[in-house]
Amino acid sequence: MPTTKAGVAATGTGVRSRPRAVLPALCATQITSWGVVYYAFPVLNSRITADTGWSPTTTTAAFSGALLVSALAGIPIGRILDRRGPRAVMTTGSVLAVLSLLTIAHAPNLATFVAGWLLAGTAMAATFYHPAFAALTRWWGDDRVRALTVVTLAGGLASTVFAPLTAALAEHFSWRTTYTVLAVVLGVITIPAHALALRSPWPSAPTAAGQSLTPAPPVARSRPFLLLAAALTLSGFAMYAVVMGLVPLLTERGATTTEAAWALGLGGAGQTLGRTLYATVARHTSVTARTAALVAAGGATTAALALIPGPLPLLVLLAVIAGTVRGNLTLLQATAVTDRWGTTHYGRLSGLLSAPASITAALAPFAGAALAGPLGGYPALFLLLAAFSLAAALLALGTKTPRELVQSS
Repeated sequence: MPTTKAGVAATGTGVRSRPRAVLPALCATQITSWGVVYYAFPVLNSRITADTGWSPTTTTAAFSGALLVSALAGIPIGRILDRRGPRAVMTTGSVLAVLSLLTIAHAPNLATFVAGWLLAGTAMAATFYHPAFAALTRWWGDDRVRALTVVTLAGGLASTVFAPLTAALAEHFSWRTTYTVLAVVLGVITIPAHALALRSPWPSAPTAAGQSLTPAPPVARSRPFLLLAAALTLSGFAMYAVVMGLVPLLTERGATTTEAAWALGLGGAGQTLGRTLYATVARHTSVTARTAALVAAGGATTAALALIPGPLPLLVLLAVIAGTVRGNLTLLQATAVTDRWGTTHYGRLSGLLSAPASITAALAPFAGAALAGPLGGYPALFLLLAAFSLAAALLALGTKTPRELVQSS
């Protein structure tokens, strides 16, 4: 077994490649970052619009703008991660996240509110799953699926913890005070965690047997890569539109905002359950088969939410099942590059792969809110999103790489 730095990085062994504090730190920061920066918004949006007079479409467009900035920023951030590691990126991102939320909370006008969300987009790119996955993929090597599963299990609890917490705070405080409190919580947890836990030396890129040495640009222009990007783009649009549309869908059907927030939170618990199952699914399926099957399952749960009007406990159960599928899809995307092309260019290729999906995911909240009216409500919107997922599953069937064809022959 090689004993050089590169060999250590490639095999995933050795103390330098497995800094002890990274896993617990990233678990805590992913729960908090997603919970505060992402999941608080659908809970607070109705209160924001009621207090300010801004339309829901406008405020949701500001949030979508943040996701769009995140998608675009993810590509250069991926290159930085490959070269220098996650510490500076994620620590700076945490600081920006706090500043952006304080800007949003105290925005005197719509322009400042939008500016705060655009700043939050850069923070998302630097603190959400992409940099965390890059860190774990390099430090954990061949054992990366276990590490990715642990962190995404924790991240799946973000809505479970913070959607009800945000609703509870909003019952007693204004939305501005609620965001201020959440910003303080975010800063206290994530800034020191990223600064202190991610200090270990960044290993060299792996070049061991089994890793793809094909330069990143040719891979990014290949047919499997392009089809996979298209499939994940359609699936991502549907998935994020469903997450943002779940609260208004349930309130349309008679649920209170607090009940809908709990449903969203329990969907996060479903994500955690789904992620515990992913390793088993991966062991028994090919990468192409599980990609198509999981994307199709996401479409089936979306269709069920569209077609079944109630009662509320049944809708909550469907939200949990949808979350279970969503949890698997998160790990599917986290391993999409390494399962097909190895880890050598993980940061750059994953940034390129996720960029179009993230752009459409950025547009999803705005598009969902804008389309729900003309379509006649959120049930019709969810049917359209289910059709998008089905189309994505069909595209996924064409993503076999030469490596997978050899393995299956």
